[in-house]
Amino acid sequence: MTVDTPARPTLREIMTDKFGVLALRSVQIIAVLALATIAVFALIQLKLVVIPVIIALILASAFSPVIGWLRRRGVSAILATWITLVAGFIVFGGLVTLIVFAVRGQWDELATSASEGIDQLYEFAVNGPLGLDQSQLDDFRETVIDFLTSSQFGSGAIAGVSVAGEIIASIVLTIVILFFFMKDGDRIWAFFLTPFRGHALARGQRVGRTTVTTLGGYVRGTATIALVDAVAIGVGVAVLGVPLALPLAVIVFLASFIPLIGATVAGILAALVALVSNGPFVALIVIIIVIAVNQLEGNFLQPVVMAQSLKLHPLVILLALTAGTILGGIIGAVLSVPIAAVAWAIAKTWNDPRPAGVAPPATPARTAKPVRPAKKAVKPGKR
Repeated sequence: MTVDTPARPTLREIMTDKFGVLALRSVQIIAVLALATIAVFALIQLKLVVIPVIIALILASAFSPVIGWLRRRGVSAILATWITLVAGFIVFGGLVTLIVFAVRGQWDELATSASEGIDQLYEFAVNGPLGLDQSQLDDFRETVIDFLTSSQFGSGAIAGVSVAGEIIASIVLTIVILFFFMKDGDRIWAFFLTPFRGHALARGQRVGRTTVTTLGGYVRGTATIALVDAVAIGVGVAVLGVPLALPLAVIVFLASFIPLIGATVAGILAALVALVSNGPFVALIVIIIVIAVNQLEGNFLQPVVMAQSLKLHPLVILLALTAGTILGGIIGAVLSVPIAAVAWAIAKTWNDPRPAGVAPPATPARTAKPVRPAKKAVKPGKR
């Protein structure tokens, strides 16, 4: 009598059962994470090149409507590029010069007021009704100071441009790349799409249009929102009689390019100055103004000005800011949100055959069939 031994499962059966599929998916996830880690590490090592390329791409996307308008008027590509670039330098340089001359003598006073405001809050936390433990506050303060003065924070905050030579090299490289992106951006992207055909080519063209539209809209929208925040908070601070209103407005404008937290941090600085110079009541009013401006920005300006440029949940923005700050410091925090917005916009249009911004066609209404008139009855005897 022979006993039938059970057949051993084949390798295919092992890999296709539930546990095998789970193992394969786990290996795939680990491989993707490893490749992403290697890519991020490589980008960090090449940050002296990567950061100028990203900044040039963002600025070229912001200038693309101007260049397109000039080229539609018959202006050559190189002349349109020079006109836009020179005009941008004149406007930007003029604004920077005006701001520097207006507030150059007030920065020391601003730093002193902010430091005194922090000291007053510290005293209130220790000796006021809160009654916090002084040793814990001292430990927290020392931790923050050590972090801010550490070499790791300093090197990350300026993202690889800690040396004056690297700063100059980065600026020159950014300007050169910006010039070529503005002049031949469409031709450069078409060159990268040369190997593709059919659906892949259409997808690549769609990705290019989506990137330019999203980045350009993000920069223009962020600048508009930053200007509104700076004017609103600056006027409110000036009306309350708080000193240093102009440098505070400048700080609010610059900080607003870091979404979600930039304008809030600048508003806290304005409240500290008001606390020192005008007392706690005026500081409380400044905080109310900052909160009102943030609510106006989040509920009205962001949906109207940004439109399709930044459709991200605040949690996603916060995570992007955290990751960008860890990887690139201040520059990483500024660039992280537009990069996340572009990635999300590309993901939404990846399999969409329509160009960016084109709504899906409306479903035609089903029309009723015409009713045929009833035939008249024929009387008997008539034909």
